[in-house]
Amino acid sequence: MGFISMADMEKAAAAAGIPLWKAVMEEDMKERSVSMQETMDKMRERYHAMKHADEDYEQNLKSFSGLSGGDGANMHRFVREGEAVSGGFMGMVVTRALKMGESNACMKRIVAAPTAGACGVVPAVFLTYEQFYRIPERTMIEGLFMAAGAGQVIARRASISGAQGGCQAEVGTASAMCAAALTSIRGGSNEQILSAGAFAMKSLLGLVCDPLGGLVEIPCIRRNVAGAVSAVACSDMAMAGILTRVPFDEVIDAMGEIGEMMPGGLKETSQAGLAVTETGKRVALDLAQRNQTPQC
Repeated sequence: MGFISMADMEKAAAAAGIPLWKAVMEEDMKERSVSMQETMDKMRERYHAMKHADEDYEQNLKSFSGLSGGDGANMHRFVREGEAVSGGFMGMVVTRALKMGESNACMKRIVAAPTAGACGVVPAVFLTYEQFYRIPERTMIEGLFMAAGAGQVIARRASISGAQGGCQAEVGTASAMCAAALTSIRGGSNEQILSAGAFAMKSLLGLVCDPLGGLVEIPCIRRNVAGAVSAVACSDMAMAGILTRVPFDEVIDAMGEIGEMMPGGLKETSQAGLAVTETGKRVALDLAQRNQTPQC
């Protein structure tokens, strides 16, 4: 169910004289047979879960592999000390993306947006934007509908699975969702919203999924940072009046095609790329030995 394309979404919004995010919300109401209050409450619940996950970060917690943990706290300290060239806002986007990715690696509760492997992108940007610009929470929740609508179309036309389309389908999708949603929150036109999403996805086309040891840690967590930072830059470009030459739907279709052409070794199997570097092999061997060790 849902929209078959971003153009379809735009057409529905224009016919009803409503913004894109509201067209997504009304489609959800129709599909699930729920009231506006019920669908808003459900999205608010998701947003509060993102906030709780951010607040619940534990800087001393390490993942089972030992590959993740503490970097979010290091980045936060660096930003607080005024050392980040990227500044306070972008520094906190980076910080939150790291924290969320590390929390996921440490088996803490996160919100898949659209997947657990890409869970850091949307909350990193949304929570920081609300904090720095004092945006009403209701407006942020409306933005989540825009993000969800874009994600639904991408899932339908291409994929949001690293095992099917590589990391472009996970972090690439999250970045596109986030860029479109942020532009919606900022009051961008439909053309600007769709341009921002297209820019973000284009920027990450071809990104492979080659995690060390098959774990959603290295390089996945840092790629969440890249996706979040790119989303902000893409929103800025669109808001400045820079518009995409390739429609968002065509970019989505291109991502799906690239995913189909991508070798299986670069789609979550850890059989190529970073996973088979000397370091990657050592990590895989260490994990295999740990798993064979009897547990008390």
